[in-house]
Amino acid sequence: MDDAVRTRTAAERAVGDVEPAALRSALTDRFDDAEMTPGALTLLSARALDPNVDLAGVEDHAAGVQLIYEGLRLTRELSQTEPWATADLDAAGDIDADLDVLAADVSVSRGFYLLARTAAAEKAVETVRAFGRDQTRRRDAAPADAAALDRNLEADVFELAVVAGTAAVGASAPADLLSYAAELAAGDDDRMPPVGSLPDSTGDRIAALADEDRVASSADT
Repeated sequence: MDDAVRTRTAAERAVGDVEPAALRSALTDRFDDAEMTPGALTLLSARALDPNVDLAGVEDHAAGVQLIYEGLRLTRELSQTEPWATADLDAAGDIDADLDVLAADVSVSRGFYLLARTAAAEKAVETVRAFGRDQTRRRDAAPADAAALDRNLEADVFELAVVAGTAAVGASAPADLLSYAAELAAGDDDRMPPVGSLPDSTGDRIAALADEDRVASSADT
């Protein structure tokens, strides 16, 4: 099972008990078309530091990161398109918009739940808070600045992914590794880079940057 499939399966499992069924479908339908790169990067980060890690034990970390991203991505989309502004209150479109709002909230909440007892919990909270600040600043920003603020989400989520992945194997993500993760998400728009866009050297680079931190920590003791 590849990392994208593993992430999607874990994310679907995490929302499998959501009711009503229409809300659950609103969540899982988005997974079908979504890039699973945040979750895949989480798994890759864990495997980079421990090639023998049982990925079944890291799946919840990956799903947590993916769910937080999907919820924030949907929130960003809704805040900018405002589908309820033109919706017919008596038509199904308004119901769909309401379901999307609920889906965004549930997705982030489930992501938090999956990461709550991990060393990535604080970074997850930081990611959501940063998103809120960026979207608030975006309201009065010039178009170029607004686009840059939007792109911060993908960079922040990639940072969360390496934090969650390294935490899953008892390690930490130093500042240089966070910077590298943010660079992986860099692009000209706010779309999530596909899993296939990650360089073949990503795992080696993650391991090297994490090792530099561990060597420095050992030297200080």
